[in-house]
Amino acid sequence: MDTAFIPITPEEIIAKGWGSIDFLFVSGDAYVDHPSFAPAIICRILEARGYKVAILSQPDWHKVEDFAVLGKPNYGVLVCGGNLDSMLCHYTAAKKSRKDDKYTPGGVIGRRPDHATVVYAKAIRKLWPNMPVVIGGIEASLRRLVHYDYWENRLFPSILEDSDADLLIYGMGEKQIMEVADYLAGGAGMDDMHYIPGTAYAVDKERYVAIDGAVELPSYAEIVKDRVKFAKAFKEHYGELDPIRGRIVVQRGIKKVVVQNPPALPLTTAEMDWVYDLPYCRSCHPSYRTLGGVKALEEVQFSIISSRGCFGSCSFCAIHAHQGRIIQNRSHASILREAKLLTAVPGFKGYIHDVGGPTANFRHPACAKQLKVGTCRDRQCLFPVPCPNLDADHSDYLQLLREVRAIPGIKKVFVRSGIRYDYLLRDKDGAFLQELCKYHVSGQLKIAPEHVSDRVLKYMGKPGKNVYLEFMRKFADTNRRMGLPQYLVPYFISSHPGCKLQDAIELAEFLRDIWHQPQQVQDFIPTPGSASTAMYYSGVDLDTLKPLYVARSPRDKAMQRALMQYKNPRNYALVVQALRQAGRMDLVGKGRRCLVK
Repeated sequence: MDTAFIPITPEEIIAKGWGSIDFLFVSGDAYVDHPSFAPAIICRILEARGYKVAILSQPDWHKVEDFAVLGKPNYGVLVCGGNLDSMLCHYTAAKKSRKDDKYTPGGVIGRRPDHATVVYAKAIRKLWPNMPVVIGGIEASLRRLVHYDYWENRLFPSILEDSDADLLIYGMGEKQIMEVADYLAGGAGMDDMHYIPGTAYAVDKERYVAIDGAVELPSYAEIVKDRVKFAKAFKEHYGELDPIRGRIVVQRGIKKVVVQNPPALPLTTAEMDWVYDLPYCRSCHPSYRTLGGVKALEEVQFSIISSRGCFGSCSFCAIHAHQGRIIQNRSHASILREAKLLTAVPGFKGYIHDVGGPTANFRHPACAKQLKVGTCRDRQCLFPVPCPNLDADHSDYLQLLREVRAIPGIKKVFVRSGIRYDYLLRDKDGAFLQELCKYHVSGQLKIAPEHVSDRVLKYMGKPGKNVYLEFMRKFADTNRRMGLPQYLVPYFISSHPGCKLQDAIELAEFLRDIWHQPQQVQDFIPTPGSASTAMYYSGVDLDTLKPLYVARSPRDKAMQRALMQYKNPRNYALVVQALRQAGRMDLVGKGRRCLVK
């Protein structure tokens, strides 16, 4: 029996020599012991702090007794729906069931419930009524306040209210879980932890006492009656998502009042190193191997996380609400240690698939003042134009890539986690683009302009079309000088709030002009926690609160999607219908610039 893994069965607990466990971690995912998987990080941290922790992966939620198979923990139960929101795991943008679940052995669908965090927490509460229940992970983090669920097309109160959990940890959670564990082990009650940064809790309305200096958001009752209040709530909440200047946020739900403490402070480089130097097995649990393994591991097994956080603040992304805008990074020494470890992992063929983070070329805070006074409340670092204080220095990341690719046994290091080309274009000497093309691209570089209509890009929080065209030229020129036949593979989103039919046609014409036909097209999915979702639900511009066009009907969404793949014969009727509706029948015919014949 391999005791290097966190135990997931009673037999493995016995093999550890434990009479009982301190913490039970309930997860909607299969157990993968890799630092790209939240349960592995949290459980390894608890283990390093001397706690006995076991993972209950994908329990049968139909049987409450299934949650007791690993025994009653001494201190508490930690609940995580998985690396993705369970609804996103289950359903597509068209609200159809997905064909597989990459976080389940063999890709089997149906091993977790919808709204997994709520279902698991309620089961634990029923099984052990007085057991402390702490929820966390991306699902809890982004549903911590009143939120819109696209797949059910309705508002939900805070997940704290639905789950009846004692405490919610939002963000990455390392600092919080250590403090929570130590308090519980010391005999403290859950009320004693209501001050911990990066956490939220719920109080019965009749017991709530107003908190001085707290920001009170529009309530659930107000938002249900007025969708614009949802937009206002998002904007107010967004303004407080800073660990240094952020204030306590309060929101009244149906029966409870939710109190969110300011975010936890970013991890220091030394703290990041400690987290990623923990003894991960870098594999799925052995019991899954005969079941086909866990596909999600394949995408990250030979990748290295070098940083966290993102100051890009794209509207459709909720990283700012989870990891924050202040970049946190690991030291070169820690990353090199991991790279050397990967060369010895079975199946390694000499290729590091990525060295990056939410945005690969963000390796340090956008400006020095962020670490002293926090991020700007009413100013983005890159949008609508780069801030004059932006420090667009790639030298540290460039040196890191040089050091990784110099390790014996490593043939090539790719950069796949996303490049912000507007930030790259601010590079002082252009050395990064040259080395990126020469050493870190293999034929194609995936890039995400998301759209080309400046009107849509404004709502996306992305740079204008001219910025992408400039990057296209520089990328092509750089590769031409080096004699490298390499190309950009752009990624676009259809039906984003604010995108009208004429904008979708503008994108189709752009694709025609660059001779590119996307193999896959992503319809916008309104996931909890993002600005774009607030626009989708409220139907207003978040800055002006004026009405905003939103493609909601299946027909409108289908036409925008079809226009991005106008060459596909299956899309012919939809494309013609869209062009006729937009008054652009000039694009139907035999001319070189026509979209369809």
